[in-house]
Amino acid sequence: MATASQAKHKFCRRIGQCVWSDPKCPSAKRPYPAGQHGKTGRKKKLSGYGELMMEKQKLRAHYAISEKQLVLAFHKAKQGEGKTNEKLIRSIEQRLDAFLYHSGFAPTIFAAKQFITHGHIMVNGKKVDRPSYQMQEGFSVTINAEKSPAIAEIAKKTNSTVPGYIMVETEALKATLVRIPEISEIPVNANIMSVVEYYAR
Repeated sequence: MATASQAKHKFCRRIGQCVWSDPKCPSAKRPYPAGQHGKTGRKKKLSGYGELMMEKQKLRAHYAISEKQLVLAFHKAKQGEGKTNEKLIRSIEQRLDAFLYHSGFAPTIFAAKQFITHGHIMVNGKKVDRPSYQMQEGFSVTINAEKSPAIAEIAKKTNSTVPGYIMVETEALKATLVRIPEISEIPVNANIMSVVEYYAR
């Protein structure tokens, strides 16, 4: 059975690019589907529907969320005032697992989910074990080095370009959401308007 890591690389190779912009991803060297005909086979041109679905799949892959989770987020984003695409991506980006990953304290989104569900992550001083927990402006995440020394070491060694809306204090193992992110600075390789169009069909 393929691991989560193998599965994500398979998807990256299928679309010819890494959804996490990881230079170590196999798609960087082999931007074509796996298999004996992957390199020489003709790449199918996607229909309009296919292109919309591909962007939706890229968004799901980047945040490692289920179809049900994304559908719920979309319907919630449609409610009230404001642009649906902006509210959708912000709500997903402000999930605790995404925040932990983009803060550079977890090497992958999968590791971020594991750190959280295993009880290694504190939000404003209280343990939170739900990856879907919504971070708000001013909220801080910390890792207790004494209680979780192995996780603390991983967090300190993870190299990542941190978005401007996150302030990281590496030695203190603390990351703060200093402001609500601008859409243009969220590091996700997917067209959010296409995702909205896909579900609005």
